[in-house]
Amino acid sequence: QVQLVESGGGLVQAGGSLRLSCAASGGTFSSYVLGWFRQAPGRERDFVGAISFSGVSTYYADSVKGRFTISRDNAKNTVYLQMNSLKPEDTAVYYCAAKGAILLADKRHEEYDYWGQGTQVTVST
Repeated sequence: QVQLVESGGGLVQAGGSLRLSCAASGGTFSSYVLGWFRQAPGRERDFVGAISFSGVSTYYADSVKGRFTISRDNAKNTVYLQMNSLKPEDTAVYYCAAKGAILLADKRHEEYDYWGQGTQVTVST
């Protein structure tokens, strides 16, 4: 059983940056693909990106490609989401998730086994 706890959300102006963190406990952190998702009010949970076991490979949704970067530190059991050039449409609750399956490009949230509680990101105009 893996427990995930996100932090780092908040209010930022458009064009600004935030870095989210997700700390894991339980399980073997390096044996999981880690993903980030987001959910805006009234919308479905959308895939943001994912990172491989070692951190060598990443995969992003088109909407964030070039602006967001996922990294992980397996020694600290933590995954990060660096968000730059934020837009109001990035406003959402952001979740980290973990899965044992290896395919980064599988965006389906039901493929992920463990989820954090989410952290709110609000981008103002």
